[in-house]
Amino acid sequence: MDKVQFWGETLRLIVELSATAAFALAGVIEGARKRLDAVGICVVGFLTAFGGGTLRDLLLDQRPFFWVQHVEMLWGVLALCVLAMAFLRHRHFELTERAIQIPDAIGLGLFAATGTHQALLLDLPGIVAVLMGVITGVFGGVLRDVVCNQIPAAFHGHRPYTVCAFAGGWVYVGLWQVAAPGWVALLACVGVTAGLRWLALWRNWELPAWED
Repeated sequence: MDKVQFWGETLRLIVELSATAAFALAGVIEGARKRLDAVGICVVGFLTAFGGGTLRDLLLDQRPFFWVQHVEMLWGVLALCVLAMAFLRHRHFELTERAIQIPDAIGLGLFAATGTHQALLLDLPGIVAVLMGVITGVFGGVLRDVVCNQIPAAFHGHRPYTVCAFAGGWVYVGLWQVAAPGWVALLACVGVTAGLRWLALWRNWELPAWED
């Protein structure tokens, strides 16, 4: 265990809370774009925020789930959903697809880091840890899109998304292996993941699509 680095419970919780809030906000905006009612928007927000982390905990056999262990997350996401809906309605915020890209990219990076970190704490192989980071970062958005009755953007959007989390996860694993401070690995993973995502959107990079 000498190579295992602990962020500390407080830092880990702050990162998890930040990622959860970012994804919840992205879910609320997407639900509002689809003209769902208040209940529907809250459901989409909760699924986006907690879906990836819940699947991660299931696969890693972690009990209780992170949102059960920290029930304040549930109240926080509910409050965020209500406040976000009130703000969007009051300010008449333009609900474009681009509006969800900033919180979504930040949440992707943060969750990629936490998922990879949790797996490394269990001494799992690097590829498994990276995949746990990808699942944590991507699956919430998959659930969001399924509930909103559309093919998940992570699978058909052509612009790199899952690949960004995959790259960020390997950066985290590499820094872990050289015993870099936990906060350095965290910032590097988030920076690479979110940075690649924003760069892909800005430069309009696309993955190869299936052609008939």
